[in-house]
Amino acid sequence: MNDRAKSWLSFGSHQQQNWDIEGVVRELRNARLDWRKTHGRTRELGGREFPSREALHDIVEALSGVLFPMRLGPPDLNESSEDFYVGHTLAQALDALVKQLQLELSYSARLQGLSDAKSEQNAVIIARGLAAELPRLRRILDADVHAAYVGDPAARSVDEVLLCYPGISAILYHRLAHYLYRAGATLVARIIAEIAHSDTGIDIHPGAQIGKGFFIDHGTGVVIGETAIIGERVRLYQAVTLGAKRFASDADGKLEKGQPRHPIVEDDVVIYAGATLLGRITIGQGATIGGNVWLTRDVLPGSHITQANSQNITGTPQATR
Repeated sequence: MNDRAKSWLSFGSHQQQNWDIEGVVRELRNARLDWRKTHGRTRELGGREFPSREALHDIVEALSGVLFPMRLGPPDLNESSEDFYVGHTLAQALDALVKQLQLELSYSARLQGLSDAKSEQNAVIIARGLAAELPRLRRILDADVHAAYVGDPAARSVDEVLLCYPGISAILYHRLAHYLYRAGATLVARIIAEIAHSDTGIDIHPGAQIGKGFFIDHGTGVVIGETAIIGERVRLYQAVTLGAKRFASDADGKLEKGQPRHPIVEDDVVIYAGATLLGRITIGQGATIGGNVWLTRDVLPGSHITQANSQNITGTPQATR
């Protein structure tokens, strides 16, 4: 045990309680060593291997300010210094992001027995690509904010939507995470998605493809799976699930990863609170899915599905009207 660890153990040792700290520390070390041996982690790398949740939270907060400086930036910002703030903050955020991306890419390379010599270079390429994508993402997010404003009679302004609506925070984080996911930084993307989940109660996997004009009203309990595909101008309410019906396994009984297993929701669909849609089904353009409906079959465009008629769906075009 090193001197610093011993000093922590001796601190407060005058207290009457006997916590057996040394014994617990020893057994925790043994548990770590057993796990590393089981998983082939036989060498110490001398530092943190994984991206930091705290660092990524700060990075995404900074990028949110870059995208919407006068709404999500610092409280004392004025329009005359807007560009300076955006440039300065973006540079800092990208530098910090590269470090987190490099950790993931280096870790991934080591797991595959490959050299991580190009991890920093590849991290810079991903971060540069994200920076170039930000203007396009801003325009998509403007469409999302507008959709929330026109879709909610309680919304008094687009500013209120941006500042107050958890669905907007969740989709903002998702659009950043989705780019990183597609660029190969899947762990960083997943951490960002889970930060949004913790902050908003909305769980969107970074692999999900979501078109512009997307609106989640209220939002708590919404779950959108990895392979879901959502078209444009789609509206969801709280507790909607776009999930998997079953999980395919290989010959050894292990789950197959990345298979299409979540719904496809076409343009202009509305899905009301508590609805559960499972499997690789297609919800046709302009369809409306009522509250608490359970669906595992396709729905034709323009259909209106309620609890009362959902049981009559047989999979034939006529029955889904």
